[in-house]
Amino acid sequence: MFYFVNAIDIIRKYEGFNESAYPDQVTGGAPFTLGYGTQFYPDGSPVKYGQYCTKEKALEYLQHEISCIKDDLDGLNLHIDNSMRQALISFIHSVGWKAFLYSSIIDQVEQQNWVGITEEIKCWIFDQDRVVVGNLLERRREESCLFLSYINPSTSQVGEILLAAFRNYSAAPHEIQAIKKLEEGINPYLLAEFANTFQIKQADWIDQTEEVLHPI
Repeated sequence: MFYFVNAIDIIRKYEGFNESAYPDQVTGGAPFTLGYGTQFYPDGSPVKYGQYCTKEKALEYLQHEISCIKDDLDGLNLHIDNSMRQALISFIHSVGWKAFLYSSIIDQVEQQNWVGITEEIKCWIFDQDRVVVGNLLERRREESCLFLSYINPSTSQVGEILLAAFRNYSAAPHEIQAIKKLEEGINPYLLAEFANTFQIKQADWIDQTEEVLHPI
């Protein structure tokens, strides 16, 4: 499992460890989950209410699950590197194999639309009531960064470009146009999170829209 250490780290970080089995939030019963998101034991039997496991056993179960997902991915003959494979393993462990097949990821891999794949990954952030789950935003971001890490190993360069743009911003028409184009390509939930973190008030950007963006 040395080659899947990044996938293991992401899964353990966001699943968390649960010593005792807990019920599904939707059904109030099965499927039950314990350890690091385990619902079925390696022998195929389901986790049942009242069962327990140690951290050592939980990691053993997780490694088995990752091995199964890896074998299923290999069966699709996708031309992806190990970082991409690890990102997809974490994603599939989170959403399930059927949901993965339902997504557009396989088609986009065949088209080598790497950025499109990460945008698809970032869309899977809702619970059963279509409410955004906070920790899924962070998990999808980490999975996306891992997926693109081999293609673009220096993600810091992107941050430096944005910081330089902020420092030199003068509200020139071409700068405003560039910002609007960037906004159109960003996942709206990530954009909303950025606005909250950056403490942008709605009145502020409405004023900017009326006074500055109107001439465009």
